[in-house]
Amino acid sequence: MLPFARQLEHLGYAGLKAENVSTLQVNLGWRCNQACKHCHLLAGPHRPEQMELDTIDAVIRVVERWSIPNVDLTGGAPELNPHFEYLVDRLDRSGTHILARSNLTILLEPGKERLAEFYRDHRVELVCSLPYYQEDLVDRLRGKGVFQKSLEALRRLNRLGYGEPDSGLRLNLMYNPAGAYLPPEPGALEVQFRRNLAERHGIYFHRLLTLLNMPIGRFKEFLERSRNYERYMGKLVSGFNPATVAGLMCRTLISVAWDGRLYDCDFNQALDLPVLPGLPRTIGDFDLPTLATRPIRLADHCYGCTAGLGSSCGGHLTGALGT
Repeated sequence: MLPFARQLEHLGYAGLKAENVSTLQVNLGWRCNQACKHCHLLAGPHRPEQMELDTIDAVIRVVERWSIPNVDLTGGAPELNPHFEYLVDRLDRSGTHILARSNLTILLEPGKERLAEFYRDHRVELVCSLPYYQEDLVDRLRGKGVFQKSLEALRRLNRLGYGEPDSGLRLNLMYNPAGAYLPPEPGALEVQFRRNLAERHGIYFHRLLTLLNMPIGRFKEFLERSRNYERYMGKLVSGFNPATVAGLMCRTLISVAWDGRLYDCDFNQALDLPVLPGLPRTIGDFDLPTLATRPIRLADHCYGCTAGLGSSCGGHLTGALGT
């Protein structure tokens, strides 16, 4: 397999560099009320990693000092961090755009019954995980009963205005393939999701994002158990699409781990591949001019973001396949 960095060299990239930092992605911890089979972080109910209040205050200071336009809150289930609402409230007052990644079922957990209203009051954009629009597949990936709980949470959000075309309350869904293959063309898949969720369940949303299962974490364990790891990596390498490189999320985003360390993306965080030596290493040392043009740390899992139409936390990267 040709190393990913060498692949980019053939395109004229001696090294991939960031273009700016328009998004600060903050991982609030690896604790989650689910333990999904495709999770790249091995998140679950018994993970102890949680961002402490002093690190959260450092995040707030960075957003305010450098006027970071977007903050992307993730986990685990970010809502399980005890300081989650404090952080959202402070970010809202700073004027930054807040996006939160939710597994939906967290909205039904004891003590979280007012979370949907909290999101509405702070006009938080939501990206909600829903691997498919059929019950058996979702429950197989995420646990028995998750599909029906997800529908209940979506209905609750819809009643508050999330998903309505002109409400300003953005409700996006995130699709993951059920196995070792690339996501399908997102436009046609979105039509299927929209039709099935509306007709069968009366549920509405704004946009469907597609995210490839990265060959790391719990999904890598599955690939190795099923003896599919080499085949899957071969599929990613053969699907490399040069048109995706310009839009890679690491070029405009930096990831803050639960312990405050800085990474080029959440996937590098899962592999404990922090930003390159010589750069600011923690949120307390954050320096926007330095990080906005930093060289990016690459490894072979990066093929996951550049295969087919591309894959990122914002969905697919291009509407065209490589030649």
